[in-house]
Amino acid sequence: MSVSIPGLEDAGCIMLFGYNPAASHPIVARRIVRAKQKGAKIIVIDPRYIETARIADIYIRINNGSNIAFLNAFANACVEGGYIDKEFIEEHTTGFDAWYETIKKYTPENTQKITGVDPATLRAAAKMYATSETGSVLGYGMGVCQQLQNVETVHTIASLACVTHNIGRPNSGVAPVRGQNNVQGSCDMGMLPNMYPGYQKVTDPKVREKFAKAWGVPVEKLSDHIGYRLTDVGENAAAGKVHAFYNFGEDPLQTEPDADELKKQLQGLDLLICQDIFMTQTCEIADVILPGTSWGEHDGVFSASDRTFQRFTAAVPPKGECRHDWQIFSEISTRMGYPMHYENTKEIWDEMRSLCPNFYGATYEKMEGLGYAQWPITSTDPDDHGTPTLFLGGTFTTPDHKAHLMAHDWEHPTELPDEDYPLILCTVREVGHYSCRSMTGNCKALSVLADEPGFIQIHPEDAAARGIEDGQIVRAWSRRGETYTRAHLNPRINKGTVYMTYQWWVGKCNRLTLHHTDNRSHTPEDKFSACNVEAIADQTWAEKHVAKEYAELKGRLADEAAAQEVAPKGEPVLA
Repeated sequence: MSVSIPGLEDAGCIMLFGYNPAASHPIVARRIVRAKQKGAKIIVIDPRYIETARIADIYIRINNGSNIAFLNAFANACVEGGYIDKEFIEEHTTGFDAWYETIKKYTPENTQKITGVDPATLRAAAKMYATSETGSVLGYGMGVCQQLQNVETVHTIASLACVTHNIGRPNSGVAPVRGQNNVQGSCDMGMLPNMYPGYQKVTDPKVREKFAKAWGVPVEKLSDHIGYRLTDVGENAAAGKVHAFYNFGEDPLQTEPDADELKKQLQGLDLLICQDIFMTQTCEIADVILPGTSWGEHDGVFSASDRTFQRFTAAVPPKGECRHDWQIFSEISTRMGYPMHYENTKEIWDEMRSLCPNFYGATYEKMEGLGYAQWPITSTDPDDHGTPTLFLGGTFTTPDHKAHLMAHDWEHPTELPDEDYPLILCTVREVGHYSCRSMTGNCKALSVLADEPGFIQIHPEDAAARGIEDGQIVRAWSRRGETYTRAHLNPRINKGTVYMTYQWWVGKCNRLTLHHTDNRSHTPEDKFSACNVEAIADQTWAEKHVAKEYAELKGRLADEAAAQEVAPKGEPVLA
């Protein structure tokens, strides 16, 4: 994010594109409500009439899979309406003419068939966003990132913010939110195949030399090439390119697409290690399980989506054989020939700060209590808490310090509906349960609110055509597999589209989703695949079937957890 989350309250206009904060980030949603109370204009562009649409000044229902076409037309309306900042473009950007050669082909009129958006409404939204006197923020989420043209859409959003000068000044910017807890922190710390901590490239010899010196190893010991992504693991395992997989705090058999095929691929590995706090479906097939500690049992630092570091401390000590994650990593490293020892997380954090210039000023002392530090932060001055707004004055982090405008032509999604699979499946989130549900699925109170087999949102007209009633168990299937779930009739979604959350173990939508990734970020196209849904005449059988399947799954996980060997007291976990 180029802006801060608290700063959203002072924006003149907030435009949400493919982002449902009420379900994904309730605290951010509250900031948006406060901005509205202060007089901000709200624009919501989404295939669903989400909660924030209730307070929106303009709500635009967009067709699924049409993001680039819509944004190009939106940018076209800004240029043709005279809502761009020519002086900012001239002084702080490059490539406008080439950018506009693409943009001018997409008018609100000739894209209406693709987007489903009324041209007059689109132009009104463009004017509202581009002409806000106190600045506009464009927020986007997984509705952008989990599409075929995800990177291209981000390019277009950033370019749109630049040409309207809604970046590089206070109370404006782009606000991409992270999909899961501490994803921002994971990226900050180098859990990317192309970066060391602090977004320092693995292909840069000087970066490798710096880390090699700090870690006391020959520089040739550090990789000089980009590694695999999580979404590459299954296919590479099947192809014999990956033989071992160390899975840390993830349940890919729940969260990754085409889950049944992925299970076969992971079972073919020579070695599968899982490090987690609960038994999961991925842990169930692992060769080795390492018991880590939960957020309440250890201390460390989280990164919020807006680049803010926040420290947290342990509430209770670890139980039984559990070790802190960093202790497990240190023991494994030592046993593999590289001695690694730290006394506490502060030692690790200070080492990281010394190697990452943009994080250097984020000391533990600044983060005591309710303190924070927002990168980039280079000063250790106790009163300096970092940088709420990036690119102020129009200075960007490119070699020429200018923003490079980029535009792309629209492409249709990979798998389109047809006669056999006439519905579009889109994965979404909900408030009641979180992520893969490995934690919240073990909470009885949350199970009372919502439980297996989860829900599939379907438009009433699509349901009526299939004889489906609200609350009934239905069968959903695609070219990958099938699942059973509960119908939720929702008039606030597009006809011809169904929505499923990926939390449910029995009603697992990722048995249906397409495993297709873009060639740059390797992110799955979770927001668009083809499927079908049918009613089940015998609801008594259906209810018993899903209850039996759920009980068997929980039983298997419990039995597997109980069967794990516990190291003798005083002995290392890694025997």
